[in-house]
Amino acid sequence: MKKLIIAATLGLTASTGIAAAEDKPVIASIVFQGDQFMKSLQAGMRDAGEKAGAEVLEINIDGDQAKESQAIDTYIARKVNAIVIAPVSAKNSAPALKRARDAGIVVVAVNGGLTEAGIAQATFSTSNKDLGATTGKAAASFIKETLGGKAKVAILGFKSLLPEQSGERTEGFKEAAADGNTIDVVTEQDAWLPEKAVSVATDILTANADVNVIYAANEGGTIGAMQAVRNAGKAGSVYVFGIDGSEQLAKGLLSSDNVLQAVTAQSPFEMGASGVNAALAILKGEKVAEQTSVPTLLLSRTQPDGVKAFAESLK
Repeated sequence: MKKLIIAATLGLTASTGIAAAEDKPVIASIVFQGDQFMKSLQAGMRDAGEKAGAEVLEINIDGDQAKESQAIDTYIARKVNAIVIAPVSAKNSAPALKRARDAGIVVVAVNGGLTEAGIAQATFSTSNKDLGATTGKAAASFIKETLGGKAKVAILGFKSLLPEQSGERTEGFKEAAADGNTIDVVTEQDAWLPEKAVSVATDILTANADVNVIYAANEGGTIGAMQAVRNAGKAGSVYVFGIDGSEQLAKGLLSSDNVLQAVTAQSPFEMGASGVNAALAILKGEKVAEQTSVPTLLLSRTQPDGVKAFAESLK
């Protein structure tokens, strides 16, 4: 059987170990971060690969574009058959992946596509603007009902890491939250890891006593913002809205402190599994959809049963 490898580990000996036997596919994945979302994404890839009787390899390139490119080139040299990747950048990840396609390697993108058409043979993603807008609609209702239709908003994004994703999520939120409300965005800053987000959000609250809503565009930022509000003793006067779903965020929504109000989750496990299954299908000569949209899932403090069901699904 022709050996199958689906995207990528860096370092031929330490990271990948002994090459798989010819009759056993080797499946790997490239992600760009080590948060719960990306871990779930890789878990889905791993599960689908193992069900297909494949060995699974994994790498997290920690947001490093050069490391991502190096990983791709390593696997081009190893003559892999497919790459399943959550690209760091819709634009900047394209050249290395085009080299892979030119070498006859199948490319499947998850958690976002590529700006250059024809590189990814299948893409599985959730619209980043929809993610922001779904949380924004929940915020709009909250601001109308609880804050009298006016809010001073601070935003935590990740533009310096992933400008396209961060920008779309933020714009989607702002547009939806402003529907029927007066929204004053006081500041927009980058803070996508929990520790950094605690620090940045704390400084924002210290410098802007009138901020009453914080929106964070990813899991780490949401966790950090939530903790900063608690640390500042502003539970009940500053409210957090965010993106992504995790056990910690579910606990925040179910907490009695009334800090975290709503987040919009994706379905990373299913997305990762779908990406691997699509790559396997393409390698068999089967046709797959070029673009598949994975729907958003609103998790809200006002719907605790849904939050509990989501938390249970993570187990």
